[in-house]
Amino acid sequence: MKACIFDLDGVIVDTAKYHFVAWKKLAEELGISLTEEDNERLKGVSRMESLNIILSLGGLDVDDPEKIRLADKKNDWFVNYINEMKKEEIFPGVISLLQSLKEKKAKIALASSSKNAKTVIDKLEIRDWFEVIVDGTMITHSKPDPEIFLLAAERLGVEPKDCIVVEDAEAGVEAAKSAGMKCIGIGSVAQLGKADVVVNQIEELSTETLEKQF
Repeated sequence: MKACIFDLDGVIVDTAKYHFVAWKKLAEELGISLTEEDNERLKGVSRMESLNIILSLGGLDVDDPEKIRLADKKNDWFVNYINEMKKEEIFPGVISLLQSLKEKKAKIALASSSKNAKTVIDKLEIRDWFEVIVDGTMITHSKPDPEIFLLAAERLGVEPKDCIVVEDAEAGVEAAKSAGMKCIGIGSVAQLGKADVVVNQIEELSTETLEKQF
């Protein structure tokens, strides 16, 4: 293992709850019921793809300018939520894992489909832990396409086969495996079974577990 690449939402902090609240609010305005089960399909994918999924749930067809307006409206709500975030919201075990990776001289990157990733990590005061940050503004294809992870590896100067990804979304696990990387899933085996290892919470993850995958 030469590098560890972290997703953000649901791995380092629970911004997923803010995404859900904002999408649910938008869906209700459109007369669509968005359940937590529906929300699982939105994890790890781009903003516009998430909107397309919600519109399909309601059988709605809108033009591109309207899609942009709706996506921007949702994003404004989301940004208002994350601007109130505090560093205490970082999941237990994250900082100690980052510290352990640094001690072992592993390179560390953040790879998030969110276009607000840099805002979040600045609010959490953890930007300095990452040598490379790749977010939704830097890619053409969102997960499950491997582009985001391949770009992170390229910027780290590490071969994909020497990288391991920490993900909480099915689309993210698929992207990591498509990139030729090892992957740790945070969540349920039923949903993330394609990962090399699945743990319930990130605080259960150690550098020893990461290294055993190579």
